[in-house]
Amino acid sequence: MASTEEDFPRGGKTKQTTESKAEPVRRHTEVDNLFESLKVGTLLLGCVKEVADLEVTINLPSGLLGYLNISNISDSYTKILSDHLDSASSEVTHFMPLKEIFSLASLFSPGMLVRCVVARLDTAKGGSVSIQLSINPKEVNKGLSTGSLKAGLILSGCVESIEDHGYLVDLGIKGTKAFLPKQAAKDKTNKLKVGQYVTSLLEEVKNDERVVRLSISPTAVAQAVADTAHGWTLTSLLPGLLVKAQIKKVTLHGLILEFLSSFTGLVDFMHLEPEQASTFNEGDNVKACVLYVEPSTRLVGLSLRSHLLQPGGDVDLVATERIGEVAHGCKMTALHHLSGAMLELPDQTVVFVHRNHMKEPMEAFNLNRVMAKPEHTCRIMDFSPMEQVHLVSLRTFQPWNSAFLVACVLTQFVLPLSQGTVTSLQNHGMMVKVTDYIRGLVPRTHLSDIILKNPEKQYAVGMIIKCRVLSVDPRAKKLTLTRKRALIDSSLPPFLTYEDARRGHVSHGFIVCVKDFGCIVCFYGKVKGLVPPNELSTEPVIVPENVFYVGQVVKAKVLNCDVKKEKLLLSFKAVAGGDTEGPPKPKFDFEVGKKVEVKVVSKFLTGLEVSILPEETTALLPMMHLSDHVSNCLLLWEGLQEGDIISNIVLPLSLNPACLKTLTKKPTLKSFLEEGGVVAKEFSDISVGVQLIGWVNNIMPYGVFVEFPYGLVGLAPKAAMSDKFVGDTAAHFQLGHTVVAKVTNLDEEKHRFLVSLKVSEVPSPERDGQARLIRGLQERKAVMEMMASRGDSDLLKQLSAVTIGQRMKMSVDEVREDGSVTFKSDELSAATVLVEAGSTHTATVHHADRDFAVISLGDTAQLTVIQTTNHLNETFRFDAEKLTAGKTLTITVTKSSCEELEGLPLVSWELAPPISKRLISNSKRSKGMYRYGDVVKGKVKTVKPTCVLVTLEDGSTGCVHVSEIQEVVCVGTFPTSLLKIGSEVTARVIGGREGNSHRFLPFSHPNFTYSMPELSLLPRNLKEDADVKPVKTKEKLKRYQVGDDVICFVSKVSLNKRKLKLSNLLYRMCETCLVVILGAKHPEKLFKLGQAVSAKVVTVSSSKPSRLSLSLNGVHKLEKGHVIMGLVQKLDPNLGLLVKLPFSAMGTVAMEDLADKYKPKPLERYSKDQLVRCCIVGEAKSNWQLSLRSSRTNPEKASVVKDPEIVSLDDLSEGQIVRGYVRTVNGTAENVSKKKTKKGKGEDSDSGVEVYFREEEEENKCEPAEVEKPVPVQPARLQVTGGFSWDAALSALKPASAALGGEDSSDGEDGEVNTKKKSHHVQEIEKREAEKALTKLETELMDPGLRPQTAASFERLLLGSPDSSLLWLQFMAFHLQATQIEQARAVAERALKTISFREEQEKLNVWVALLNLENLYGTEESLQKVFERAVQYCEPMPVYQQLADIYAKCQKTKEAEGLYKTMVKRFRQEKAVWLSYGTFLLQQGQSDAASALLQRAIKSLPNKDNVDLIAKFAQLEFRYGDVERGKAMLDRILTSYPKRTDLWSVFIDLMVKHGSQKEVRAVFDRVIHLSVAVKRIKFFFKRYLEYEKKSGTPESIQAVKDKALEYVESKGTEAAR
Repeated sequence: MASTEEDFPRGGKTKQTTESKAEPVRRHTEVDNLFESLKVGTLLLGCVKEVADLEVTINLPSGLLGYLNISNISDSYTKILSDHLDSASSEVTHFMPLKEIFSLASLFSPGMLVRCVVARLDTAKGGSVSIQLSINPKEVNKGLSTGSLKAGLILSGCVESIEDHGYLVDLGIKGTKAFLPKQAAKDKTNKLKVGQYVTSLLEEVKNDERVVRLSISPTAVAQAVADTAHGWTLTSLLPGLLVKAQIKKVTLHGLILEFLSSFTGLVDFMHLEPEQASTFNEGDNVKACVLYVEPSTRLVGLSLRSHLLQPGGDVDLVATERIGEVAHGCKMTALHHLSGAMLELPDQTVVFVHRNHMKEPMEAFNLNRVMAKPEHTCRIMDFSPMEQVHLVSLRTFQPWNSAFLVACVLTQFVLPLSQGTVTSLQNHGMMVKVTDYIRGLVPRTHLSDIILKNPEKQYAVGMIIKCRVLSVDPRAKKLTLTRKRALIDSSLPPFLTYEDARRGHVSHGFIVCVKDFGCIVCFYGKVKGLVPPNELSTEPVIVPENVFYVGQVVKAKVLNCDVKKEKLLLSFKAVAGGDTEGPPKPKFDFEVGKKVEVKVVSKFLTGLEVSILPEETTALLPMMHLSDHVSNCLLLWEGLQEGDIISNIVLPLSLNPACLKTLTKKPTLKSFLEEGGVVAKEFSDISVGVQLIGWVNNIMPYGVFVEFPYGLVGLAPKAAMSDKFVGDTAAHFQLGHTVVAKVTNLDEEKHRFLVSLKVSEVPSPERDGQARLIRGLQERKAVMEMMASRGDSDLLKQLSAVTIGQRMKMSVDEVREDGSVTFKSDELSAATVLVEAGSTHTATVHHADRDFAVISLGDTAQLTVIQTTNHLNETFRFDAEKLTAGKTLTITVTKSSCEELEGLPLVSWELAPPISKRLISNSKRSKGMYRYGDVVKGKVKTVKPTCVLVTLEDGSTGCVHVSEIQEVVCVGTFPTSLLKIGSEVTARVIGGREGNSHRFLPFSHPNFTYSMPELSLLPRNLKEDADVKPVKTKEKLKRYQVGDDVICFVSKVSLNKRKLKLSNLLYRMCETCLVVILGAKHPEKLFKLGQAVSAKVVTVSSSKPSRLSLSLNGVHKLEKGHVIMGLVQKLDPNLGLLVKLPFSAMGTVAMEDLADKYKPKPLERYSKDQLVRCCIVGEAKSNWQLSLRSSRTNPEKASVVKDPEIVSLDDLSEGQIVRGYVRTVNGTAENVSKKKTKKGKGEDSDSGVEVYFREEEEENKCEPAEVEKPVPVQPARLQVTGGFSWDAALSALKPASAALGGEDSSDGEDGEVNTKKKSHHVQEIEKREAEKALTKLETELMDPGLRPQTAASFERLLLGSPDSSLLWLQFMAFHLQATQIEQARAVAERALKTISFREEQEKLNVWVALLNLENLYGTEESLQKVFERAVQYCEPMPVYQQLADIYAKCQKTKEAEGLYKTMVKRFRQEKAVWLSYGTFLLQQGQSDAASALLQRAIKSLPNKDNVDLIAKFAQLEFRYGDVERGKAMLDRILTSYPKRTDLWSVFIDLMVKHGSQKEVRAVFDRVIHLSVAVKRIKFFFKRYLEYEKKSGTPESIQAVKDKALEYVESKGTEAAR
């Protein structure tokens, strides 16, 4: 038997074991020693004792303890753990581990019987052995094989997976699957989880032992008995089996049994029923349970105890009330010299004592000494559930285990001196060995009554110390001790629980936290309470941190205790005063603004603690309230000492007796109150526009809070803090800064108001700045006197003796490199006077600090002092505005000699206007501040096509324009390519510009820019005599005249506008000009960025934006006969083309001027924004008349002109055939732009033809002709006669053809006679019908949206758009409407051959249409052939997806599901495939299949996609599946990723649509408490309010507003802290 000791609380891996295990005992014939030797591989029956997070403690036979690690349960559970760890190491957590991982506490319960095997034996510190167990079925059932499985066997296994109709159980037998139906497991359906251990009955074996069916019915399992027919062997025998055995031999220490015809087993005395132990005889038949099996030694242990004869059941664990109990008068009833002895307690309880516990630890075992004692005194140590007996020890001192610790350690707070031994010193504390198996920790703060900086000097390893127990955590196995003498020697009753802390009781505790709101005091265990500030001491405590410290032992009295809420209110003051009521507080009779005298009591970091005289009332004087000047506050604080008396102190805050009085010594505030200024005593006294004096109370990112007398506080938002841009509020003001504020806004409801601190809105009183200057200098003088009076430094004494205006003899000590000089004086042997060098002007600054500056007046060398600011609120200045050494000021002398300044002049000042002058390159200046003419050096940082960025010596960046690199630039070159990155250059500053930066956010820095110097590398500008002056843009533009040639550089190419953006040679980066490209269809190929080009000035625009319009082809104005390029703006069927020309001009092209050869549809060749080459042929008002004829645009190319131009009647000859376009049609004649007919001599009828010509006043040679007035846009028309009828109707074309074919006048006369046969009414009707038909035909042809009605119409459209899948699909539909299936297939095949291979989407559309066609009208074979072809010629995944959609729409569920399964195997990395499959399953109502699919998708897809995938599946659940499941999925995701506000927004939308009002409000309440950015919370608050306005009540709307207000106030409080 082994002892049950274990290490506690942090003793490494040392575990409970027996001493006999270290030295195996020899084997005996009699059954006495229960485990002679324990080996790896031994099978045991165990009982679960404790379950931890990562380990299970198991009681084994003979009182041994084993430990089951979480990785030794089953392979399936270990795999889930591995997946969980892999996902936890990445950024995204798998959804599956979160759902399927169960804690060990849910898989195992105390008292549960399990079959286990010894996995390994670890040796821990001290030589003890730790037994590591495993219940993995692969190791437990190692001796079983597929052939040995038979119905009736009792096997153990672990649940591998949960299926729809049952569970797969892992039996550890290769090649065999075990299935447990849900019907057979109905008693434990809700309990079975993946990894859970089950003991089951094998009911049926199927498929050659490959599949077995199990049952876990308790009745069936309990009645199953192992039989010889099952084929058990020694290697396959398992613990926990019930066997029928026969007693072979009865010994003194147990029984020897024979079972299963050939096996021999041992039953030790511990596993015999006590009342039946003497009734067994040889030959008796008994029912036994296999307890353990050792295959190597062929040793089998059995048990006859009734509680073990029910395999799969649970064992009762006896409560631990008796553990630790000491029993006297115990009698020994049986002695087993190799194991131990049985004792009987006075209450007739039988217990067992191990052989090792029958002696002291260091003594040898003496059997005679034990037998000689008639009675024994023992202590109950533990309870063994396997034997159902208590374990005791006869040792004088018992090593404690965890159970004993719970029972005993809380009752014995002071440990015996001999038990506390220091084992190690660590950073967090000291480890103390209480017993051989228990170690405790003394935290660093509990090593002594005070905090030890070097504990190693007081403690050493091995030292015996006295400790007291602070707390015990048996579950975590932690013991916390203290070495504080005040706690160890305390005679007061300890507070072990909150019930002990009754009102009025006093006890010792220790401080664990010190805050502004008080101290938190901890007692024993988890008892702790709060001491509020007013109960800390009988004297007011300003800063608790200065009085109390963490770890301090204090005596506290209970004021109130709430046991249920575990809240404890304590008091230090009540203990000191003997009562909870403090001394009577003095009555304050001071008024706000009243002057008082105070005495400095103590100094702390942020102020002074003072006592108001004569009442000796404690008050606070903050450091920032010592002066209006920030720099003087620290000096005064340093100069004041404890005991000093300060007068002229004012009490500005409200006189609330509960508050500590805060005083001020600010002169401005005092004078304001004395002079009767406007003071608001309460909120009702404040009005908009009133001006108040206050001080900065708190600085927040969004503004500053200003406090005023009587405790009123207003907010100055960031926009109202200064006239300048406020980026950082902390850079403008400091806490305690005196300001003048103007009230701008009032909130009557919430008693809040806004103020403005802008200097422009708050005027300063006259002479205020001079008065503050005098007061500030007087304060500094007082500080000097105080420091000189009590300081021992000779320097202070000498400096205090110097007065302003005193003459001193000085000698030059050192001349420094920066031009400054140091002087020394015999009168100031310890001091050095520094005079900054600077040029002499009206006034020059020599020295400046935060509040004051020393200046010299002109050439007089007269020095005086000024303030650096002229207004209280003027705290922020740009670098250029700051007073620095050498700065020039314009001053006005107010007093030539001021007594307060000891005779120095009193002046007012303002910044002098900047003087433009050249500074040397190495002069001191701020970073990036340069002036015209400075020569600088730097390194090339970036080379761009149009500029080069240079990093200068001071770290700033300069820019060199492409035009400032070379003196002579050749056209077509790239000057910036001459410079390389990293090369050093010398340049001269020739200008500056503002650049945009993305260093700040747009809402905090709108339109933020920074200055960048413009540099030049031209040799002529680097000469010393070079004069670089800034030139305005208008002056530069005057240098250019229209027609001038200039060199420019390409900076931008605009393809849609056919323009280039160029930088002129003499312009900077910000001055550009526009150029129209006149002769290039692809300008991006002709011109590259940074390329030098030659251009001609077209126009000069001085108005904004200032720019030049240039031309690259030499044309700078439009004239008749010029050939230019233009953009088509409009196509007019009647007029022709409207063309946009260069220089903002417009032109028109008549129909007859489009080409030298007329075509039926002349406008088809042209489209809007098309670039055309045209020739100017004339001008009509504001538009030019153009021609696109090749004979005009390219006259050098000889070409045949089939239809020559007809400019006048001279170009026409009798008998000439001409062609033209129909212009208009009326009842008497047709207007034709040029006719195609043969003129006859006798054709003198009234019918006329209107012909366009370009001469407005041309003499008509044909008398019947009529000249019309010219139209503004159209050419003039000429009326001529014709001897034939030209009808527009299609039916009337035959007579016209006949007229053309006949040459005899008789034929023409016959035609006329035939025409006259029809009446005028009939002809009119025919013309109207023909005109209607023609109009309809033209409308159909012109309307692109009208669907064609004939195959010929489709063919005509396809000629124009062969790559349009829409036309091809419409053509297929046209055939399908006529049930022409084969023709539709042929059209699809034509489309696949015709459409360009680059148009992948268009081809995919045709393939999808063909798949639909085959699905509807073809066979399954033809559909598969088309599908296989489509997969070859297109991207496979879209084709698969389209076919799956086709199947789903046609309700071909089986085919669709098969295709989806193929898709998720082939495209497992595509998230869209999993989503599509999930949508299909949910639409079919297969929710469980969709859930399983999600698990597969999570395994297949990358971890980064898992969260979005789960969210998509959750949305699908809302739409098609179970809404509750969707809620649960989204809720789990958001619990793990609470900052995914996009998923929160989706969740809210879904809940608003599918959830109840209560659920929606719950979601909103969760999201508004997230720890995310304020702007996101603002968005959700807005949505919450909109929802309540739409669906809520006025009360709910107000509740949302209150929550928003509470959120804003909490954020403000957090920021203030």
